[in-house]
Amino acid sequence: MDDKQPLEAIAKKLKIGEYHRHVLLCIGDACCSADAGAKSWEVLKDELKRRNLSLATGPTACYRTKVQCLRVCASGPILVVYPEGTWYHNMTAERIPEFVETHLVCGQPIEDWIFARNPLPNE
Repeated sequence: MDDKQPLEAIAKKLKIGEYHRHVLLCIGDACCSADAGAKSWEVLKDELKRRNLSLATGPTACYRTKVQCLRVCASGPILVVYPEGTWYHNMTAERIPEFVETHLVCGQPIEDWIFARNPLPNE
């Protein structure tokens, strides 16, 4: 039995391999309230879908992941965008639409919200 077959079908459905960015949003209760984290996550999902960035292809295609801890544990929700490795703080539901438009659509990081950088190497 080939265990990879169901996974390959899921990956194809999710368009894994087509994305140019991966956004991870930390909603852990060590850095923000459960309510703030949940609201940010819902707005992020909605914005990515609305702008056709999620489950898409092309240069702005973006995968999203909700995580419980990115080990920063302060000034959350914390959000990181890879491969550029841009780390954002206080990513409340109110900030998410501007982040999506400015960083993900226009390619311009929002410097005032960034607290660290850790880009992945280009292949």
